[in-house]
Amino acid sequence: MNQADNHLDDHYQGPNNGEANSAIKIVHYNPDHAKAFYDLNYTWISAAYEVEPEDEKVLEDPEKYYLKDGGAILMALYQNEPVGTCALKQGEPGVVEMSKMTVSKEMRGKKIGDLLGHAIIEKARELGAQKIILYSNKKGSAAGINLYRKLGFVEVPLTGHNFKRADIKMELVL
Repeated sequence: MNQADNHLDDHYQGPNNGEANSAIKIVHYNPDHAKAFYDLNYTWISAAYEVEPEDEKVLEDPEKYYLKDGGAILMALYQNEPVGTCALKQGEPGVVEMSKMTVSKEMRGKKIGDLLGHAIIEKARELGAQKIILYSNKKGSAAGINLYRKLGFVEVPLTGHNFKRADIKMELVL
């Protein structure tokens, strides 16, 4: 995929709601992003939780875990440097799981999570999903939970998760 093909449509740029917002580009993951995907996610997970074996498996081979079965990974770039990420994993028919959403500590508070959230929802629609599910943690990811609610996700009974830290399941019907 060449650089021009890597950028998503302009509607992913979102409104200019923050100082860095207009400089943020949301792009499709490519193999050059592997280290950034690992580092961004490892940093936030290890800061608040135990990095679990399932985390290591996903972070070491995101292409196998997400892309092989038709999922997606989006990267937020600021001045062409990765500062955030979010992924979709195919689940049962019509359902995708959103995971590994994070923004670097230095870039938080600049609405990058909002841009990633809107872009990943649009990507889920493009993939034909009727529903997005996610698992999170109410205490350690309170800002994330607020963002998910703002994006339209609602809490549902907690079932089917692989992580000790998960204490909330949310879903968005598309």
